[in-house]
Amino acid sequence: MAEPDDRRQNEASELTLAHVAAGAGVSPGTVRRWVARGLVPGYDGRWTASAAAYVRVVARLRARGHTLEEIKRASDHGQLASGPLEDLLRGSEGRYTLREVSRASGLEAALIERILTSMGLGSLAEQPMSEEDLEMMRYVAAMLAAGLPSVAFLQLARVYGQALAQIADAEVRLVHLYVHEPLMREGMQSVEIAEEMEELVRELIPFVVPLMSYIHNRYLAHFVEQDVIGHMETELAESASEEGRLRVAIAFADLAGYARLTVERGDEEALEAAERFIEAVEQTLPHDARVIKTLGDEVMVVASDPVALTDWAVGLQAEIDRGQPPPRIGIHYGEALYRDGDYYGREVNQAARVVARAAGGEVLVTRPVVDMAAGVDGVTFERIGEVALKGFVEPTELFTASPRGG
Repeated sequence: MAEPDDRRQNEASELTLAHVAAGAGVSPGTVRRWVARGLVPGYDGRWTASAAAYVRVVARLRARGHTLEEIKRASDHGQLASGPLEDLLRGSEGRYTLREVSRASGLEAALIERILTSMGLGSLAEQPMSEEDLEMMRYVAAMLAAGLPSVAFLQLARVYGQALAQIADAEVRLVHLYVHEPLMREGMQSVEIAEEMEELVRELIPFVVPLMSYIHNRYLAHFVEQDVIGHMETELAESASEEGRLRVAIAFADLAGYARLTVERGDEEALEAAERFIEAVEQTLPHDARVIKTLGDEVMVVASDPVALTDWAVGLQAEIDRGQPPPRIGIHYGEALYRDGDYYGREVNQAARVVARAAGGEVLVTRPVVDMAAGVDGVTFERIGEVALKGFVEPTELFTASPRGG
């Protein structure tokens, strides 16, 4: 069986003008005009995979309304040099219908569509599917046959899709910012930039999967340990009142006056302050806690132990650099609905409302947190009273948490 590089070389040697034009969805005459206008860097009378990739890029840009003059300027400045990388990353061509993949994998067509949609790849079901697509559906079938419920797999597929989309987006943007743009500023030609970037990607790709596998296995071991500890420390009746619910401590934290900072000091300085704050959160969290998501300067943290989380919040306030906007933190403890790697429900909303009532430098907690953490060393609680939180009919009893003796 030919290796991928050999296959690509064979494909490149067989490329004709008709193949290139068909691949871009344009006529051979159109491709000839683009070549004559200098829109296909690296074309030297024979069609290579790289030159064909440029033709597809030009076709997409034309379809989006860009003029040939605009495309020529972008090409001359090296802005289109990443186009040929598509061939390096491209899988095999689609050759199977959804029905054929369904028969070969044993999965219903409707389930395959749901799986692809959950991954964020729903459009694949509407076009010919490749050998890689078929092989992946066979893997999915094996996972389901091993006993993983489909409802759990679909949630995993959604989490994988969202996380890996973010990873791929970051990879492309970081290479663009730190490799592509510097090469353009040096005045290199498009073909030279493309070759430089292709060589870099060829060298990096073999390390990406082992790196992600290493990180995944480390985190998997960590969360298995936390799950075991959670079962030991939480009564079954509390954690299983409804399928899909977990009893957790939920903290929201953000920077007081962040919006004003963006106006007074500009977006970049405000972003630097937010990044320093989020980094401080990530570096100081207790062992059982993790950041679920960030939005601007706001961080959502979930932990199994409200005692450790409260102790962390009070300690963080004491350690934050006073040269930046002070954080405000709100903590609540209760049952949340777990879906797709995230937490939902009334208790999560309540924690978000608690932080909105906090002032800069303050840690506010609810009664369930106080009941669990009242004996923690070094922390004292002061009752504020029952406060009406937006969206809640019943008032919420709130307390400030601060260093004992502080």
